[in-house]
Amino acid sequence: MSERTVFFLSDQTGVTAETLGHSVLTQFDGRQFRQVTLPFIDSDDKAMAAVDQINSAASNDGVRPIVFSTLVQDEFRNVVRKAEGLFLDIFDVFLGPLEEELEQQSTHEAGRAHGMSNIESYMKRIEATNFALANDDGGITRNYEVADVILLGVSRSGKTPTCLYLALQYGVYAANFPLTDEEFDSGTLPDILLKQKHKLVGLTIAPTRLQQIRKERRALGQYSSAQQVRYELREAEKMFKKYGVPQIDTTEFSIEEISSRILDSTGAERRVRA
Repeated sequence: MSERTVFFLSDQTGVTAETLGHSVLTQFDGRQFRQVTLPFIDSDDKAMAAVDQINSAASNDGVRPIVFSTLVQDEFRNVVRKAEGLFLDIFDVFLGPLEEELEQQSTHEAGRAHGMSNIESYMKRIEATNFALANDDGGITRNYEVADVILLGVSRSGKTPTCLYLALQYGVYAANFPLTDEEFDSGTLPDILLKQKHKLVGLTIAPTRLQQIRKERRALGQYSSAQQVRYELREAEKMFKKYGVPQIDTTEFSIEEISSRILDSTGAERRVRA
């Protein structure tokens, strides 16, 4: 199948458009997408520049790009709508029916979809993100009593991006701890983790996929060898079973899906709503 170009258009950072688009695109197995984010489209010139870029991709690819848009201002949306792409707009889908149902016109105010109108929610996300960064890869373990969830797994199994997504989207305090030879040799988890056992979630992944990811980071050496990958995953699974740690296989799931499963399995509090 040929690669399709996908654009995410926004008058702000593009996070909402990306989240919407990624969630939809994961439903199409085997397709390859070249993803381009065009944020901060807040003028006619920027809207026209986006049109030029979309049209150029259509010409080069020989097929129209897919365009996910969260542009609020009608004038900019109308400009971009003329581009040679499949235009999928979140406000087209929801605002019209809601205005009719609520018998009220929407404000069409840029920025509201991104949470900046609620400073309290914004600050909760920032605090949770700082916590995730400070407690990444077992760097600091003394704050685990504050954590909502603690992810366990071997290197490159998806721990860090999942923690950051939980923090940014939901304000969840997520820490992660890497399983290494120290744990495999002893066959035990550190006491600091066992004290918070109810917060633990294990991430696992198919050996072939993990080896592929590791080779992209470090192609040579034992780290990305098939033997090492199989060994680590086998020992990690033994440890999860020994301590009754629930497992999530990250191989076929997006970060959004992994996070949702973690929240469902742990009952962790969503301090803010995505």
